[in-house]
Amino acid sequence: MSYRWRAHPGPFAIPSVPTDPAPTLRPYQREAIEAVLAARRGGLRRMVVCLPTGSGKTVIFARLARLAKRSVLVLAHREELVAQARDKIEHALAGEGGGAQVAIEQGDRRAPAGAKVVIASIRSLHEERLEAVLAGRDFGLVIYDECHHAAADDNLRVLRRLGAFDAGWTGTLLGFTATTARGDGQGLDKVFEKIVYTRTLPEMVEEGYLVRLAGYRITTYADLTRLSTDGLDFREEELAAAVDIEERNALVARSIQELARDRRTIAFCVTVNHARHLSIALNHIGVAAGLVHGAMRPEDRAQALADFRAGRTQVLTNVGVLTEGFDDPGVSCVAMARPTRSEGLYAQCVGRGTRLFPNKKDCLILDFVDLSGLDLCTLPSLFGMPRDLDLEGRDATEAQRTWAQIAFDHPGFEVEVGAITLGEIQDRAARFDPLTLRVDEDVRAISRNAWASLGRYGLVLHFERRPGRMGEALVSALARGGRGKRWEVQLDGKVVERFGVVEEAVQAVDYEVSRMGRAAQASALAGAGWRTAPPPEGQKARTAAEALRLQVLLRLSRGGG
Repeated sequence: MSYRWRAHPGPFAIPSVPTDPAPTLRPYQREAIEAVLAARRGGLRRMVVCLPTGSGKTVIFARLARLAKRSVLVLAHREELVAQARDKIEHALAGEGGGAQVAIEQGDRRAPAGAKVVIASIRSLHEERLEAVLAGRDFGLVIYDECHHAAADDNLRVLRRLGAFDAGWTGTLLGFTATTARGDGQGLDKVFEKIVYTRTLPEMVEEGYLVRLAGYRITTYADLTRLSTDGLDFREEELAAAVDIEERNALVARSIQELARDRRTIAFCVTVNHARHLSIALNHIGVAAGLVHGAMRPEDRAQALADFRAGRTQVLTNVGVLTEGFDDPGVSCVAMARPTRSEGLYAQCVGRGTRLFPNKKDCLILDFVDLSGLDLCTLPSLFGMPRDLDLEGRDATEAQRTWAQIAFDHPGFEVEVGAITLGEIQDRAARFDPLTLRVDEDVRAISRNAWASLGRYGLVLHFERRPGRMGEALVSALARGGRGKRWEVQLDGKVVERFGVVEEAVQAVDYEVSRMGRAAQASALAGAGWRTAPPPEGQKARTAAEALRLQVLLRLSRGGG
């Protein structure tokens, strides 16, 4: 098989993807490779591919390693990831003497000088060893697996020594991850220039590359309301103290017994003690459970994993060990005994059960939801639904379609905070009338104009700029307001200003309307004659003003500006 190589900046030659696709590549894997090659031809040197767990990231970078003309360095964090990368790359290079070209640099293993691909544990690359790896080698492609760790100081040290940030570097740094979010809030933009390809977990499930996900919401009475709220997630010590209690562990164990039944289950915990106590609770009620954590001796961890794969244990409790590099497609239940605010961490945990496997119809996700005023990640929130929704064992993809249809059919409808089922949402939506939304009393107290509520979308005011020409002022809440300015004002679709509080935004609009003249000012009042005129034919509204309000709700709820 021959490849046509294209010129690009620097000596790292980048080929076009072969026109005769290898059967092992899925369409999105080919798209990812094309995106990487196109980005490098465009001058990017540090880029990221973001794909969910189970989507075959290793297959992609194995193919890229095969295409590379210069030496390749693969950086990984865990022993399991190092071994997986070696196996996949050896397979990709099988026709070219792959076994002799791929070598591991970790522990007491040293990569020989003739290896085309060096797979290294980044934790092993202390200064002296890194110099030995670099001696006599010209790495044109550096692949960083689980690259959301890249921003850590010691990992940056390795990347700097490789030359990844040097102006004259001719290599390519390519990161792979299932999540671009870090728990410490450090952004990957300090390491990488661009995410060149991404697919979400719901997309991969919808397209059949990952198994369907179903879920239950189990309410506990552990109190998280007093935990520190700074940072992107909870502090482990505080969280463990709140959730590692006998009553909660017993509830989690019983729920796994009753809902998971004979499914092979991974339970994610906060600390080693939490994982140990949950394992004890499971074994106490007759559910065979094992335990793995990072501080275990390698041989003990290997035995615990072997027992789990062989079926000698049904549940494996763990702390962080199984969020990365764990590949067991037979897992069909994930128990989130560890509450989290981090979408990235949640998606990684759930991803441990998403791989396809013979006779595996779906993966069951058990969300244990504690008392908290904060937004905890759940399976519904991962699919863009209300996070307090109880799927009651339903398929998340089907539920998401139902939710999307409800939102489409009932613009302005909102779900109140608290546990709720999809059936209850459907019943409430059927009784919902968007015209009953009321403007806040503080706004009514400062404005005589006929401001109308759009629910979570904000407020709208319609008025006549001149007879027959309608004007629209929209005040909407921003998800993140720069410098505390959360309220954005649009006049006829054009953003004109932002304000810290909604009352200031309303007053600013009222002032601008008053400057347009007496007729415009009078048309903005609730008693303006045009408001009670009949609506256009075919409209559900009773008046022209109601018709305009409904049009805005429909536009905003369906993604319009």
